[in-house]
Amino acid sequence: MITVYNRSTMTSIQTLLVRGVDAIYPTRELLEKKLSSGENLKVYLGVDPSGSDLHVGHTVPLRKLRHFQDLGHHIILLIGSFTGMIGDPTGKSKTRIPLTREQVLQNARDYQEQAAKILDFKNNPPEIVYNGDWLDKLTFKDVVELSSHFTLAQMIERDMFQDRIKNNQPIGLHEFMYPLMQGYDSVHMEVDVEIGGTDQTFNMIAGRKLLEEYKGKEKFVMTCPLISDKDGRKMGKSEGNAIPIRSTPEDMFAITMSLPDEFIEKLFVQCTDISIDEIKEKVEQIKSGKNPMVFKKQLAYEFVKVFHSDEAAKSAQAAFESVVQNDQLPDDIPEWKVDPGLSEITDLVYMVGLVDSKSDAKRMVKQGAVTIIDGDVEKKIDQPNTLVELKDNLIVRVGKRRYIKLRF
Repeated sequence: MITVYNRSTMTSIQTLLVRGVDAIYPTRELLEKKLSSGENLKVYLGVDPSGSDLHVGHTVPLRKLRHFQDLGHHIILLIGSFTGMIGDPTGKSKTRIPLTREQVLQNARDYQEQAAKILDFKNNPPEIVYNGDWLDKLTFKDVVELSSHFTLAQMIERDMFQDRIKNNQPIGLHEFMYPLMQGYDSVHMEVDVEIGGTDQTFNMIAGRKLLEEYKGKEKFVMTCPLISDKDGRKMGKSEGNAIPIRSTPEDMFAITMSLPDEFIEKLFVQCTDISIDEIKEKVEQIKSGKNPMVFKKQLAYEFVKVFHSDEAAKSAQAAFESVVQNDQLPDDIPEWKVDPGLSEITDLVYMVGLVDSKSDAKRMVKQGAVTIIDGDVEKKIDQPNTLVELKDNLIVRVGKRRYIKLRF
Protein backbone atom coordinates (compact mmCIF):
# COMPACT_ATOMS: atom_id res chain seq x y z
CA MET A 1 0.00 0.00 0.00
CA ILE A 2 1.34 3.45 -0.95
CA THR A 3 0.22 6.62 0.86
CA VAL A 4 0.77 10.14 -0.45
CA TYR A 5 1.91 12.40 2.39
CA ASN A 6 1.19 16.14 2.70
CA ARG A 7 3.46 18.77 4.26
CA SER A 8 2.13 18.36 7.80
CA THR A 9 2.73 14.62 7.60
CA MET A 10 6.31 15.21 6.44
CA THR A 11 6.82 17.43 9.48
CA SER A 12 5.42 14.65 11.63
CA ILE A 13 7.92 12.22 10.08
CA GLN A 14 10.76 14.58 10.98
CA THR A 15 9.52 14.70 14.57
CA LEU A 16 9.22 10.92 14.66
CA LEU A 17 12.81 10.49 13.50
CA VAL A 18 14.40 13.09 15.75
CA ARG A 19 12.49 13.74 18.98
CA GLY A 20 13.44 11.34 21.75
CA VAL A 21 15.54 9.18 19.39
CA ASP A 22 19.08 8.11 20.20
CA ALA A 23 20.03 6.36 16.95
CA ILE A 24 18.57 4.79 13.82
CA TYR A 25 20.23 1.86 12.02
CA PRO A 26 21.46 1.77 9.33
CA THR A 27 20.82 5.54 9.03
CA ARG A 28 18.14 8.13 9.78
CA GLU A 29 18.29 9.33 6.16
CA LEU A 30 17.40 5.89 4.75
CA LEU A 31 14.45 5.48 7.10
CA GLU A 32 13.23 8.98 6.26
CA LYS A 33 13.36 8.10 2.57
CA LYS A 34 11.40 4.90 3.24
CA LEU A 35 8.76 6.75 5.25
CA SER A 36 8.51 9.59 2.72
CA SER A 37 7.82 7.10 -0.06
CA GLY A 38 4.42 6.41 1.50
CA GLU A 39 5.08 2.68 1.84
CA ASN A 40 3.13 1.04 4.66
CA LEU A 41 5.62 -0.40 7.12
CA LYS A 42 5.38 -3.17 9.68
CA VAL A 43 6.72 -1.75 12.96
CA TYR A 44 7.09 -3.60 16.23
CA LEU A 45 7.95 -3.15 19.86
CA GLY A 46 8.65 -6.16 22.04
CA VAL A 47 8.02 -6.22 25.78
CA ASP A 48 8.93 -8.98 28.19
CA PRO A 49 6.25 -9.05 30.89
CA SER A 50 8.74 -9.57 33.73
CA GLY A 51 6.56 -7.55 36.14
CA SER A 52 2.95 -6.47 36.39
CA ASP A 53 3.38 -2.70 36.11
CA LEU A 54 4.57 -0.39 33.37
CA HIS A 55 6.10 2.89 34.44
CA VAL A 56 6.52 6.19 32.64
CA GLY A 57 9.96 5.16 31.37
CA HIS A 58 8.34 2.24 29.53
CA THR A 59 6.07 4.63 27.66
CA VAL A 60 8.94 6.20 25.68
CA PRO A 61 9.08 3.43 23.01
CA LEU A 62 5.30 2.98 23.29
CA ARG A 63 4.85 6.63 22.32
CA LYS A 64 7.09 6.06 19.29
CA LEU A 65 4.98 3.08 18.31
CA ARG A 66 1.87 5.27 18.63
CA HIS A 67 3.48 7.86 16.33
CA PHE A 68 3.95 5.20 13.64
CA GLN A 69 0.36 4.11 14.27
CA ASP A 70 -0.95 7.65 13.74
CA LEU A 71 0.90 7.78 10.42
CA GLY A 72 -1.08 4.72 9.32
CA HIS A 73 1.60 2.04 9.61
CA HIS A 74 0.94 -1.53 10.75
CA ILE A 75 2.12 -1.72 14.35
CA ILE A 76 2.76 -4.82 16.41
CA LEU A 77 3.01 -5.10 20.19
CA LEU A 78 4.92 -8.31 20.80
CA ILE A 79 4.52 -9.93 24.20
CA GLY A 80 7.56 -12.01 25.14
CA SER A 81 5.60 -15.00 26.39
CA PHE A 82 8.65 -17.19 25.67
CA THR A 83 11.54 -14.77 26.21
CA GLY A 84 9.90 -13.44 29.37
CA MET A 85 10.36 -16.85 30.99
CA ILE A 86 14.12 -16.66 30.33
CA GLY A 87 14.84 -13.00 31.04
CA ASP A 88 17.00 -10.55 29.14
CA PRO A 89 20.43 -10.27 30.83
CA THR A 90 20.74 -6.63 29.68
CA GLY A 91 21.91 -4.43 32.54
CA LYS A 92 21.85 -7.30 35.01
CA SER A 93 24.84 -8.11 37.20
CA LYS A 94 23.62 -11.66 37.74
CA THR A 95 21.45 -14.28 36.08
CA ARG A 96 17.75 -13.48 36.32
CA ILE A 97 15.33 -15.83 38.03
CA PRO A 98 13.06 -17.36 35.35
CA LEU A 99 9.32 -16.69 35.53
CA THR A 100 6.64 -19.35 35.16
CA ARG A 101 4.39 -19.36 32.11
CA GLU A 102 1.43 -18.43 34.32
CA GLN A 103 3.27 -15.41 35.73
CA VAL A 104 4.26 -14.24 32.26
CA LEU A 105 0.75 -14.56 30.84
CA GLN A 106 -0.83 -12.71 33.78
CA ASN A 107 1.72 -9.93 33.47
CA ALA A 108 1.05 -9.82 29.72
CA ARG A 109 -2.65 -9.19 30.33
CA ASP A 110 -1.73 -6.36 32.69
CA TYR A 111 0.67 -4.89 30.12
CA GLN A 112 -1.95 -4.81 27.38
CA GLU A 113 -4.41 -3.03 29.65
CA GLN A 114 -1.80 -0.39 30.48
CA ALA A 115 -0.51 -0.07 26.89
CA ALA A 116 -4.04 0.95 25.92
CA LYS A 117 -3.40 4.26 27.69
CA ILE A 118 -0.84 5.05 24.95
CA LEU A 119 -1.84 3.03 21.89
CA ASP A 120 -5.13 3.41 20.00
CA PHE A 121 -7.05 0.13 20.09
CA LYS A 122 -9.95 1.47 17.99
CA ASN A 123 -8.45 3.18 14.95
CA ASN A 124 -5.77 1.20 13.12
CA PRO A 125 -5.45 -1.02 16.22
CA PRO A 126 -2.16 -2.74 17.03
CA GLU A 127 -1.65 -6.41 16.33
CA ILE A 128 -0.90 -8.28 19.56
CA VAL A 129 1.35 -11.32 19.19
CA TYR A 130 3.10 -13.74 21.57
CA ASN A 131 6.55 -15.01 20.61
CA GLY A 132 5.89 -18.30 22.38
CA ASP A 133 3.65 -19.14 19.40
CA TRP A 134 6.75 -19.66 17.24
CA LEU A 135 9.72 -19.96 19.60
CA ASP A 136 8.07 -22.89 21.39
CA LYS A 137 8.01 -24.75 18.06
CA LEU A 138 11.69 -24.43 17.17
CA THR A 139 13.55 -27.75 17.12
CA PHE A 140 17.03 -28.27 18.52
CA LYS A 141 18.24 -28.33 14.92
CA ASP A 142 16.63 -24.91 14.38
CA VAL A 143 18.39 -23.51 17.46
CA VAL A 144 21.77 -24.86 16.34
CA GLU A 145 21.23 -23.28 12.91
CA LEU A 146 20.24 -19.99 14.55
CA SER A 147 23.36 -20.06 16.75
CA SER A 148 25.61 -20.55 13.73
CA HIS A 149 24.98 -16.95 12.65
CA PHE A 150 26.96 -15.58 15.62
CA THR A 151 30.34 -16.15 17.20
CA LEU A 152 31.18 -16.47 20.87
CA ALA A 153 33.35 -13.37 20.55
CA GLN A 154 30.36 -11.34 19.35
CA MET A 155 28.32 -12.41 22.37
CA ILE A 156 31.01 -12.09 25.03
CA GLU A 157 31.92 -8.54 24.01
CA ARG A 158 28.67 -7.21 25.49
CA ASP A 159 29.37 -4.84 28.36
CA MET A 160 27.28 -6.65 30.96
CA PHE A 161 29.06 -9.93 30.26
CA GLN A 162 32.48 -8.26 30.42
CA ASP A 163 31.52 -6.78 33.79
CA ARG A 164 30.52 -10.19 35.10
CA ILE A 165 33.75 -11.75 33.91
CA LYS A 166 35.78 -9.05 35.68
CA ASN A 167 33.77 -9.64 38.87
CA ASN A 168 34.01 -13.45 38.62
CA GLN A 169 30.23 -13.73 38.30
CA PRO A 170 28.68 -16.59 36.34
CA ILE A 171 27.09 -16.26 32.90
CA GLY A 172 24.42 -18.80 32.02
CA LEU A 173 24.73 -20.35 28.57
CA HIS A 174 21.02 -19.67 28.03
CA GLU A 175 21.74 -15.93 28.34
CA PHE A 176 23.66 -16.05 25.06
CA MET A 177 20.47 -17.38 23.51
CA TYR A 178 18.37 -14.35 24.37
CA PRO A 179 19.56 -12.09 21.51
CA LEU A 180 19.04 -15.01 19.11
CA MET A 181 15.46 -15.50 20.26
CA GLN A 182 14.64 -11.80 20.08
CA GLY A 183 16.35 -11.67 16.71
CA TYR A 184 14.29 -14.57 15.44
CA ASP A 185 11.13 -12.62 16.28
CA SER A 186 12.08 -10.23 13.45
CA VAL A 187 12.66 -13.15 11.09
CA HIS A 188 9.30 -14.75 11.85
CA MET A 189 7.31 -11.51 11.55
CA GLU A 190 9.39 -10.10 8.66
CA VAL A 191 9.17 -6.60 10.11
CA ASP A 192 10.46 -3.35 8.63
CA VAL A 193 11.21 -1.48 11.87
CA GLU A 194 11.92 -2.41 15.48
CA ILE A 195 11.74 0.10 18.34
CA GLY A 196 13.40 -0.25 21.73
CA GLY A 197 15.52 1.36 24.41
CA THR A 198 19.25 1.80 23.97
CA ASP A 199 19.76 -1.13 26.34
CA GLN A 200 18.19 -3.31 23.62
CA THR A 201 20.52 -2.18 20.82
CA PHE A 202 22.54 -5.41 20.70
CA ASN A 203 19.43 -7.59 20.60
CA MET A 204 17.74 -5.47 17.92
CA ILE A 205 20.87 -5.42 15.75
CA ALA A 206 20.98 -9.21 16.09
CA GLY A 207 17.47 -9.28 14.61
CA ARG A 208 18.57 -7.00 11.79
CA LYS A 209 21.44 -9.38 10.96
CA LEU A 210 19.25 -12.49 11.11
CA LEU A 211 16.46 -11.01 9.00
CA GLU A 212 18.93 -10.04 6.30
CA GLU A 213 20.61 -13.46 6.33
CA TYR A 214 17.41 -15.53 6.51
CA LYS A 215 15.09 -13.45 4.32
CA GLY A 216 17.31 -10.96 2.49
CA LYS A 217 15.21 -8.16 4.03
CA GLU A 218 16.45 -4.96 5.62
CA LYS A 219 15.15 -3.99 9.04
CA PHE A 220 15.50 -0.53 10.54
CA VAL A 221 16.27 -0.22 14.25
CA MET A 222 15.17 2.85 16.21
CA THR A 223 16.62 3.23 19.70
CA CYS A 224 15.18 5.53 22.36
CA PRO A 225 17.42 6.92 25.11
CA LEU A 226 16.81 5.67 28.63
CA ILE A 227 15.78 8.24 31.20
CA SER A 228 18.66 8.34 33.66
CA ASP A 229 20.35 10.66 36.13
CA LYS A 230 23.83 12.19 35.88
CA ASP A 231 25.38 9.00 37.32
CA GLY A 232 23.73 6.81 34.71
CA ARG A 233 21.10 5.29 37.01
CA LYS A 234 18.03 4.79 34.87
CA MET A 235 14.47 5.41 35.95
CA GLY A 236 13.09 2.14 37.29
CA LYS A 237 11.72 0.20 40.23
CA SER A 238 15.16 -0.92 41.42
CA GLU A 239 16.23 2.72 41.79
CA GLY A 240 13.02 3.67 43.58
CA ASN A 241 12.20 6.46 41.12
CA ALA A 242 9.68 4.78 38.82
CA ILE A 243 6.28 6.38 38.16
CA PRO A 244 3.84 3.47 37.70
CA ILE A 245 1.19 4.44 35.16
CA ARG A 246 -1.44 2.64 37.28
CA SER A 247 -0.61 4.70 40.37
CA THR A 248 -3.32 6.97 41.76
CA PRO A 249 -3.40 10.56 40.49
CA GLU A 250 -2.14 11.82 43.86
CA ASP A 251 0.74 9.34 43.97
CA MET A 252 1.66 9.97 40.33
CA PHE A 253 1.80 13.70 40.95
CA ALA A 254 3.81 13.37 44.16
CA ILE A 255 6.30 10.86 42.74
CA THR A 256 6.95 13.13 39.76
CA MET A 257 7.57 16.04 42.12
CA SER A 258 10.13 13.97 44.04
CA LEU A 259 12.30 13.23 40.98
CA PRO A 260 15.71 14.91 40.54
CA ASP A 261 15.54 18.21 38.68
CA GLU A 262 17.78 16.79 35.95
CA PHE A 263 14.91 14.53 34.82
CA ILE A 264 12.67 17.48 33.90
CA GLU A 265 13.92 18.17 30.37
CA LYS A 266 14.25 14.46 29.46
CA LEU A 267 10.72 13.66 30.62
CA PHE A 268 9.19 16.66 28.86
CA VAL A 269 10.93 15.69 25.59
CA GLN A 270 10.34 11.95 25.68
CA CYS A 271 7.05 11.60 27.54
CA THR A 272 4.92 14.63 26.55
CA ASP A 273 3.73 16.37 23.40
CA ILE A 274 4.80 19.83 24.54
CA SER A 275 6.77 21.56 21.78
CA ILE A 276 10.56 21.46 21.82
CA ASP A 277 10.72 25.26 21.66
CA GLU A 278 8.58 25.54 24.79
CA ILE A 279 10.73 22.94 26.56
CA LYS A 280 13.92 24.81 25.62
CA GLU A 281 12.40 27.97 27.07
CA LYS A 282 11.68 26.18 30.35
CA VAL A 283 15.25 24.89 30.51
CA GLU A 284 16.64 28.37 29.93
CA GLN A 285 14.44 29.76 32.70
CA ILE A 286 15.74 27.13 35.11
CA LYS A 287 19.32 28.00 34.15
CA SER A 288 18.59 31.66 34.80
CA GLY A 289 17.38 30.90 38.32
CA LYS A 290 13.66 30.10 38.12
CA ASN A 291 12.53 27.47 40.62
CA PRO A 292 12.41 24.05 38.86
CA MET A 293 9.37 23.13 40.98
CA VAL A 294 7.19 25.32 38.74
CA PHE A 295 8.04 23.18 35.70
CA LYS A 296 7.97 19.93 37.64
CA LYS A 297 4.36 20.72 38.56
CA GLN A 298 3.55 21.18 34.88
CA LEU A 299 5.18 17.83 34.15
CA ALA A 300 3.29 16.08 36.95
CA TYR A 301 0.06 17.65 35.71
CA GLU A 302 0.72 16.38 32.16
CA PHE A 303 1.30 12.81 33.37
CA VAL A 304 -1.86 12.68 35.48
CA LYS A 305 -3.88 14.21 32.63
CA VAL A 306 -2.63 11.60 30.15
CA PHE A 307 -3.06 8.55 32.37
CA HIS A 308 -6.18 9.70 34.24
CA SER A 309 -7.93 12.94 33.27
CA ASP A 310 -7.69 16.71 33.38
CA GLU A 311 -9.96 16.83 36.42
CA ALA A 312 -7.83 14.24 38.20
CA ALA A 313 -4.73 16.34 37.44
CA LYS A 314 -6.30 19.45 38.98
CA SER A 315 -7.33 17.50 42.07
CA ALA A 316 -3.89 15.85 42.41
CA GLN A 317 -2.12 19.20 42.17
CA ALA A 318 -4.43 20.72 44.81
CA ALA A 319 -3.80 17.73 47.10
CA PHE A 320 -0.05 18.00 46.64
CA GLU A 321 0.00 21.71 47.39
CA SER A 322 -2.21 21.24 50.45
CA VAL A 323 -0.63 18.13 51.97
CA VAL A 324 3.00 18.31 50.91
CA GLN A 325 3.76 22.00 50.39
CA ASN A 326 1.52 23.36 53.14
CA ASP A 327 2.02 20.33 55.42
CA GLN A 328 -1.72 19.78 56.01
CA LEU A 329 -3.25 16.39 56.74
CA PRO A 330 -5.32 14.91 53.90
CA ASP A 331 -9.05 14.47 54.46
CA ASP A 332 -9.20 10.83 53.36
CA ILE A 333 -6.55 9.05 55.44
CA PRO A 334 -7.02 5.25 55.24
CA GLU A 335 -7.75 3.52 58.54
CA TRP A 336 -6.28 0.35 60.05
CA LYS A 337 -7.90 -1.56 62.91
CA VAL A 338 -5.56 -2.43 65.81
CA ASP A 339 -5.79 -3.57 69.41
CA PRO A 340 -4.42 -1.46 72.27
CA GLY A 341 -0.81 -2.20 73.18
CA LEU A 342 2.78 -1.51 72.15
CA SER A 343 4.55 -2.12 68.86
CA GLU A 344 8.06 -1.55 67.53
CA ILE A 345 7.88 1.20 64.91
CA THR A 346 9.36 -0.99 62.14
CA ASP A 347 6.76 -3.71 62.81
CA LEU A 348 3.98 -1.13 62.88
CA VAL A 349 4.98 0.58 59.63
CA TYR A 350 5.16 -2.79 57.86
CA MET A 351 1.99 -4.18 59.46
CA VAL A 352 -0.21 -1.29 58.29
CA GLY A 353 1.09 -1.59 54.71
CA LEU A 354 3.00 1.68 54.41
CA VAL A 355 6.07 -0.19 53.09
CA ASP A 356 6.63 -3.46 51.22
CA SER A 357 8.95 -5.14 53.72
CA LYS A 358 10.41 -4.88 57.20
CA SER A 359 13.79 -3.98 55.71
CA ASP A 360 12.09 -1.07 53.90
CA ALA A 361 10.48 -0.04 57.19
CA LYS A 362 13.84 -0.09 58.98
CA ARG A 363 15.47 1.93 56.20
CA MET A 364 12.70 4.56 56.22
CA VAL A 365 12.93 4.92 60.01
CA LYS A 366 16.72 5.36 59.88
CA GLN A 367 16.29 7.99 57.18
CA GLY A 368 13.98 9.97 59.46
CA ALA A 369 11.03 9.50 57.10
CA VAL A 370 8.60 8.11 59.71
CA THR A 371 6.43 10.39 61.84
CA ILE A 372 3.81 9.66 64.50
CA ILE A 373 1.00 12.24 64.77
CA ASP A 374 -1.01 12.24 68.01
CA GLY A 375 -3.50 15.06 67.84
CA ASP A 376 -1.49 18.28 67.53
CA VAL A 377 1.77 16.55 68.47
CA GLU A 378 4.10 15.26 65.74
CA LYS A 379 7.13 13.14 66.56
CA LYS A 380 9.70 11.96 64.04
CA ILE A 381 11.13 8.53 64.89
CA ASP A 382 14.60 7.54 63.69
CA GLN A 383 15.38 4.50 65.87
CA PRO A 384 14.04 1.19 64.43
CA ASN A 385 13.45 -0.43 67.84
CA THR A 386 11.38 2.47 69.25
CA LEU A 387 8.19 1.26 70.94
CA VAL A 388 4.98 3.06 70.03
CA GLU A 389 1.79 3.03 72.12
CA LEU A 390 -1.08 2.13 69.82
CA LYS A 391 -3.90 4.64 70.27
CA ASP A 392 -7.24 5.29 68.62
CA ASN A 393 -6.85 8.00 65.92
CA LEU A 394 -3.04 7.85 66.07
CA ILE A 395 -1.63 8.67 62.61
CA VAL A 396 1.48 7.07 61.13
CA ARG A 397 3.15 8.90 58.24
CA VAL A 398 5.92 7.68 55.95
CA GLY A 399 7.49 10.37 53.80
CA LYS A 400 5.20 13.23 52.84
CA ARG A 401 2.24 11.38 51.36
CA ARG A 402 1.70 7.95 52.94
CA TYR A 403 -0.63 7.95 55.94
CA ILE A 404 -2.51 5.44 58.07
CA LYS A 405 -4.88 6.23 60.95
CA LEU A 406 -5.10 3.61 63.69
CA ARG A 407 -8.57 2.73 64.93
CA PHE A 408 -9.67 0.47 67.78
